[in-house]
This record gives sequence, structure tokens and C-alpha cells, in this order.
Amino acid sequence: MAAPPDMELSQTLSLELLPTDPLLLILSFLDYRDLVSCCYLNRRLNQLSSHDPLWKRHCKKYWLISEEEKSRRNQSWRAIFISTYSDFGRYIHYYATLKKAWDDLEQYLGQWCPRMISSLKESVREEDLDAVEAQIRCKLPDDYRCSFRIHNGQKLVVPGLMGSMALSNHYRSEDLLDIDTAAGGFQQRLGLKQCLPLTFCIHTGLSQYMALESVEGRNKYEIFYQCPEQMARNPSTIVMFITGTSYLEWFTSYVNKVVTGGYPIIRDQIFRYVHDKDCVATTEDITVSVSTSFLPELSSVHPPHYFFTYRIRIEMSKDALPENACQLESRYWRITNAKGDVEEVQGPGVVGEFPVISPGKVYEYTSCTTFTTTSGYMEGYYTFHCLYNKDRFFNVTIPRFHMVCPAFKVSSTA
Repeated sequence: MAAPPDMELSQTLSLELLPTDPLLLILSFLDYRDLVSCCYLNRRLNQLSSHDPLWKRHCKKYWLISEEEKSRRNQSWRAIFISTYSDFGRYIHYYATLKKAWDDLEQYLGQWCPRMISSLKESVREEDLDAVEAQIRCKLPDDYRCSFRIHNGQKLVVPGLMGSMALSNHYRSEDLLDIDTAAGGFQQRLGLKQCLPLTFCIHTGLSQYMALESVEGRNKYEIFYQCPEQMARNPSTIVMFITGTSYLEWFTSYVNKVVTGGYPIIRDQIFRYVHDKDCVATTEDITVSVSTSFLPELSSVHPPHYFFTYRIRIEMSKDALPENACQLESRYWRITNAKGDVEEVQGPGVVGEFPVISPGKVYEYTSCTTFTTTSGYMEGYYTFHCLYNKDRFFNVTIPRFHMVCPAFKVSSTA
């Protein structure tokens, strides 16, 4: 039932007569959409919702605008919000997360991998992304588009932004593809229908792909490494090792591992070894820690062959006595797969070397193993002898470390 005219007038007057400060306080809790809506309710709310400090929180929350940036632009908070929204409004739910990820990554690279900074490309325009959609006849997800409005991937260089891996006879380094190169690699063939490459390794040809449609058993926007299914009757059938469920999750989780030290920096490159902080063992003055990585390009599902590499760090405490210096003599491994099958391995040295460990010194090496199951673990010990008492031998524990293949699926091709 409609309110009597006198009541409507009373309500209008009561709002007009309310003091400004309580109303501003109420408005300060509104989201930007509600704040904009207030502009159209009446003259008083229009004036109050234009109060510049109300827009400061939204500029910082959605666009990461700092006080310094505001001073540089010489604009009001409200003007900055409106102008930025006009350019990035469709990405408002992604922009702050992706911008922070890129800013954190650039800051970290500037300190640890400075030459990689120069490989990053400037942002693309909306019309460039629209042109790519027209070219491939598929819509790009907004989180992907938003990221490329900040940085257009990188040049095809080594090392790649998306991580490296090196063994004695194998090297992989993945570049984050710019939008034009990615569009040129867009797939319509069976097995990879409507898949866009995100990364590329110059040495191996390996890419991570993003599914732009839910076809051939893939979920829309799923990200994966593709490997041939060796025993399939249909040669277009592939195995997909899943690395992400969306571009936002895939990119930001990777950046977080990089900037928090989850991946080691070796020779100015990001190496994708995962370190479990609990995977550390100390015997006397010697600490052993382990990081691992799965290599999809050297693995297969049929026949089952899951390839893992591990990097071991052996360090003697800097507070150890000089006479505790020692040399590694041999290694012993106990390797267990997911079925409980055990293999024992013994041998001299490690990777053909017999490292000497002294106070404050570190020795690191990389090796590999394979399983016929999707997971397994290794543990064991090193035998050392003391340099100043060669009759003394002792064992140093290698902590148990687990290796697990990522989730995978086989494409369903007609």
C-alpha cells in the first residue's frame, strides 16, 4: 500500500535534516555499486556520495592505487576510480589480485633474476584482445585478459618466466607466451580442440594449454600439460596432466611459490622444485633437505612410467668444529612405490662425486627416479668418514620424501 503524501514528505525531510557525519559514516561501508546508486536517489545523497574520501578505500581495494600514485596523477580519488573503471571495469574482480601478483613478481625478479625483467612485454589493449578472440573464434576468460592488460607475457628467451628444470641430458625452460604467439598456436586438431597455449619451451616443444571450451573430456579453462597416449588406438588421444583450474589460480599460485622462496633460484633461473619444509633431517652437524619435481614430458600413463627429479642439499653447520670435516663415501636408498613394492639401492658417492663437507659448506646435487605407480617415496642415508679420523665412519639420515604425480585425464576424442 502506498505511503500517505505527508509521510513521504516527512521521510524526505528527515533525511535532509540528518547531520552529515553519520551519513558519511554509513556510506563508508557501502560497496562501490551501492555508492554509485546513491547518486541517483536524491540530491543530498548525490552530494554525500561524491565526498572524495569515500572513494579512497575503493581505489585501494580494487585498483591498488597508493597515496603516491594519487599525487602523481593529481586527481581526486573519485576521478581516479571512475577513469580506471572505464578502462578495467570488466576485470574489477580480478585486477587487484593479478596486479599484486605481477608487482610482487617484478620486485622479486629485480632482486634475484634481474635479466628476466627485460623479457617482459608491455600491456596489450582491449582491441588487441578482441582481435584475438575474432581470430580464434573463442572467448578468452576475463582473468586471462586482465593479466595481459598488465603484461603481455614475455619474449621467447631463456630462461623462461614460468620456471626451468635441468638434468644431465634434459633441459626445460618455459616462457609465458604473448597474446599473438599464443593465438598462433591455438589448436583445433583432435585431442587439443579449442586449446590455447600459455607457455612454451624452446628446447622441448612442451607447452601448458588452457581449454577454452568443455570438449574432449576437459573442463572449461582447465590448464594442463599434454603428452601423447602411447598405447591408445587413436593417435590423437592425449594425456593431460592438470596444473590449474583457471588462469587466476594457475598464475597466482605459481607467483606465490616464487616470491615466498618456494622455488629455488639457481643460475638466475627459477627452478620448479617443490620443497616440503618438514622434509629435513639433521645428524650431528649435518643437515639434509630435499626438493622434488614431476616431469610430465618424460612420463607416460600407458605404459605407467612416472618420472621425478629430486634435488638434495647437504650442509654442515657453520658452528661445527673444523675437525668435524668429512667426506661422503656411499649412499643407501630405500625406494617404495604406491603398491608397497620396495627397491634398495647402494653405491659409492653421489652422481659420481665424493663431496667434502666442512663447517658452513653446502653441497647440492640433482638426480632422478621413476615409478610405475603415480606416487612413491624415498629415504635412506649417506655414509661419511671423518677427514681427521679416517677410521671413524657414520651415517647421515636422508629424510623420507614423497613424490606424487598431478591429477591427469585422457582426452575423449571421437
